[in-house]
Amino acid sequence: MHVAIVGSGPSGLYTADAVARLWPETEIDIFDRLPTPYGLVRGGIAPDHQSTKAVARAFERTLARPGTRFFGNVEIGRDLQYEELKAAYDLVIFSVGAENDRSLGIPGENLQGVYGAAAFVGWYNGHPRHHALEPLLEGSALAVIGNGNVAVDVVRVLAKTQAELADSDICEHAARRIDAARLTDLYLIGRRGPVEASFTPIELAELGELERCEIVVDPAELAVDVGPEVPEKEVKVRQRNLEILRSFALRTGEPKPMRIHVLFHAAPVAILGNERVTGLVLERTRVVDGRAELTGERFELPVETVIAAIGYHTPQIPGVPFDEQRGRFKNDEGWVEPGVYAAGWCKHGPRGVVGTNRTDAGILVKRIAEDLSSHPLPEGKPGSAAVATLLQQRGVHVIDFAGWKRIDTAEIARAQPPKPREKFVTAASLIAAAASELESSL
Repeated sequence: MHVAIVGSGPSGLYTADAVARLWPETEIDIFDRLPTPYGLVRGGIAPDHQSTKAVARAFERTLARPGTRFFGNVEIGRDLQYEELKAAYDLVIFSVGAENDRSLGIPGENLQGVYGAAAFVGWYNGHPRHHALEPLLEGSALAVIGNGNVAVDVVRVLAKTQAELADSDICEHAARRIDAARLTDLYLIGRRGPVEASFTPIELAELGELERCEIVVDPAELAVDVGPEVPEKEVKVRQRNLEILRSFALRTGEPKPMRIHVLFHAAPVAILGNERVTGLVLERTRVVDGRAELTGERFELPVETVIAAIGYHTPQIPGVPFDEQRGRFKNDEGWVEPGVYAAGWCKHGPRGVVGTNRTDAGILVKRIAEDLSSHPLPEGKPGSAAVATLLQQRGVHVIDFAGWKRIDTAEIARAQPPKPREKFVTAASLIAAAASELESSL
């Protein structure tokens, strides 16, 4: 079998591993529009979470497997078309994630100083698409809208000192800009209450360990317990979140130069300003049947920067069936159309952590096996030989696995210890570091 996997993040590489385990003789080609693999592990996980990024070692073994090839710097819909993939491969599995920020849908969100979390995180992680963002951080107050782990990551990275970030892989351009910022107040804002917040206890607890930052929580916002509506499997996590928040609310001690204000039951309704942000209007909410309802009571925060961490949607690829309402590929438990499947966030939306993708990949590959047992594939598709010829004819500079390893080695060499690496942040610099020609991937 010839299998194409589009996207080399966690969902794609866990799927590749599951396919290889079930069908060891399968030839697997993994495509990514970036010159580098690993998706969110490289460009989305917080730079100070190096232990989480260590999963890349397992992914490296997947890419190094005999019969697996990496086609980096190849974008489907630009360099290769969807129909060409289907003609070349017995199976096509999309695992392109959900990299586009969802909009707030409120007045003022187009002002200077408003950013989506995917773009902002991509900026400090050196994503080629976002490295040149240059966010406005000159003011004293910044608001992050969202109560998930990404929102917590953003405020934590902004609140850390340079010493606390020394052993992270934050990009130099972002580290300099954050160091030069004069932020004193960071607002972490949730539409619903602390029980409904989706951050994990480990991420939340880290906010209490920051050297120069104190946490401000209104104890009146904290429920006594999680309540009967919470599913049993989530009770422990949500109860632990409440305990951590209570510990924050009870803290005393010397004031610190920076504060993180954790606000609940507050929905953004407008961003103030003429050309750039001067404030944020919020409306109090109450939670009814798990949803936030507006109460009509409004208040303002004098912030100069707003970051929306409210979710993401999958970018469309010409020809691939797309669900506009849900912001992901149309699929039935992963099945898109005969011979085509979706995995990870482009299948079910943005949820879960890195390890969740391993379980999802196993479920998807089991589904594929069941489909193949009842509807065997026609034989004779050429696989990588056909697409390699097309890419060569079109002058696409493909980065293979060996090219990625040269990038990896160069980035590590550029860093000043204890920093683990200094990333190349443009496609041109990555391609130059790879110094790989198409022929080397054949």
